[in-house]
Amino acid sequence: MVSSFYLPGAAPNEYADGEAVPLYVNSLTPMSSQQVKSIVSYDFYDERFHFCTPDSAPEKQAESLGSILFGDRILTSPFKLKMKVDMECELLCQTPTPIPKDDAVFINQCIADEYAMNWMVDGLPAAHGILDERTKETYQSIGVPLGDAQDPVALNNHYDIYVKYHKRPNGSSRVVGVEVLASSKDTKLVGNKPQCERTDTPFHLKADSADKVIYTYSVTWTESNTAWATRWDSYLHILDPSIHWFSLVNSIVIVLFLTGMVAMILIRALHKDISRYNAVEVQEDVQEDYGWKLVHGDVFRPPVRSMWLAVIVGNGAQLVAMGASTLVFAVFGFLSPSNRGALATVMVILFMVYSCIAGFISARLYKMNGGEAWKTNMMLTATFFPGSILGSLFALNFLLIGSHSSGAVPFGTMVAILGIWAVIALPLSIAGSYLGFRKPRIEHPVRTNQIPRQVPDQPTYLRSWPSILMGGTLPFGAIFIELYFIMNSIWFNRIYYGIGFLFLVFLVLVLTCSQVTILMCYFHLCNEDYHWSWRAFLTSGAAGFYVFLYSVYYYFNKLAITTLTSTLLYFGYSFIISVLLTVMTGKTRCADRQQQLLTFSVCVKHRIHWVSRLLDLFTKDLLKYQGRLV
Repeated sequence: MVSSFYLPGAAPNEYADGEAVPLYVNSLTPMSSQQVKSIVSYDFYDERFHFCTPDSAPEKQAESLGSILFGDRILTSPFKLKMKVDMECELLCQTPTPIPKDDAVFINQCIADEYAMNWMVDGLPAAHGILDERTKETYQSIGVPLGDAQDPVALNNHYDIYVKYHKRPNGSSRVVGVEVLASSKDTKLVGNKPQCERTDTPFHLKADSADKVIYTYSVTWTESNTAWATRWDSYLHILDPSIHWFSLVNSIVIVLFLTGMVAMILIRALHKDISRYNAVEVQEDVQEDYGWKLVHGDVFRPPVRSMWLAVIVGNGAQLVAMGASTLVFAVFGFLSPSNRGALATVMVILFMVYSCIAGFISARLYKMNGGEAWKTNMMLTATFFPGSILGSLFALNFLLIGSHSSGAVPFGTMVAILGIWAVIALPLSIAGSYLGFRKPRIEHPVRTNQIPRQVPDQPTYLRSWPSILMGGTLPFGAIFIELYFIMNSIWFNRIYYGIGFLFLVFLVLVLTCSQVTILMCYFHLCNEDYHWSWRAFLTSGAAGFYVFLYSVYYYFNKLAITTLTSTLLYFGYSFIISVLLTVMTGKTRCADRQQQLLTFSVCVKHRIHWVSRLLDLFTKDLLKYQGRLV
């Protein structure tokens, strides 16, 4: 007896011989292999393209929330594919009227910007083969070029469609590959029959309002040994896996370096200090306090703007939980590329559900710091950060609407997202805050002095911003190589294939952020600077600042954007991503194994509590020593 299951959206379709196999069309997106010239996508049936339409009006296909947010607009097409039925030079359509001048200029500009059409057959994206010079293997590059961008540009109006199928024992077949070779042909009609084979002359669309376009296609079916379960392998080809391994090894080296430094400080320096301090009772003279021991009466002083610190820490914990859970689902294969938009859908849902974590941790931290405006904390945690991100995305969405982009989120979808937030995220955040405020306040092991101790002048490298910027370089160094591949997948519209590498890099990032913050806090306390709370957040959070600087470098070196709209969209999205990373890296997840070393363990912890419990350990020894002196 054999039991099995399938992932939602990944069930195979089987076709009988001669059965219709629908070909769907999606938005047009820039897909340059060298430099992207625009990031605005267009609907396939935008009137300016004058593409062929089905006999009836194009029908929209059901899409997930994430698919819509990522700009997918999947519609039916006039292509007629039948399983195992080859076709040669079939007429798709001829534009009924000449292409107007303005539309011809628009089409030629899109060709020059290297736009590509996105088609799908049985859930597989249409692609064209590219030879990997290193491995001599052919892999599939997604997209059907709109035209030849070489000056003068030529419009691709003939499509050779090659479909691979895998034959089943029951006689049916499954689609396991789709390849499209687009070409430009100055085709003529003879008796309503296209003459594709008689011309190799490319078709140049002139902006004189006189050209009509004849679209044709051919279909070739080829049997393949590729199993349906592995049909995506050719799309997920890794050009140079050694780069990913280099990134991972680089990150691990950083973690080992920081681990060694933390171990040296905790095991050698602190142990030596505490041992010497505990041995004072057998000495005739009293040792004077120095270093971090001098600030034990001020180190638990509530930070300035403790309300905002609690709110941001809570929302950051929410992002960490969302990111970790999404990566776990992706690593186990639940978010395969065959289920379009699944990744974004899961991220949105988890962000909403994990708002309870944001409310709980924000309330606990705010109450620990002596805050009393619990209603304000509750509302700010639930509304400020999500509202800021959604407001920024909606503002950028108006730029997409103004440019007639298919990537613009429909008004109904925006209302739906607000509805999900109001129904799920807002109540859960308030419930989390309520539970957090109901719990007893986290008590510090020593009373805070009434009069704040004066902080001595600090060396330049230990002042606020220099130390924060120095600390942020290590977390950024752990991820910057993998960041390059992520940005390529975002702006070049490619499938990101390194989920396993990304998960390992995420774990390394968490460890790096924790350890670099512990080190920097220790250095500050040794110099009698007890203002550690905001620095603990910003030290590794500065990685987001470096990510934005890297996006500026990426813009000038990998992109060739010339329009103001695309520039504003690029920097707008880059800024939002940098802010999200700053808030997320401002806290990490910790394991609470020893009560003396760590503090409250609820799903996601902020590294501030690492430092808090370390300080608890130090101050307890100080109190013991002071009691012996008395």
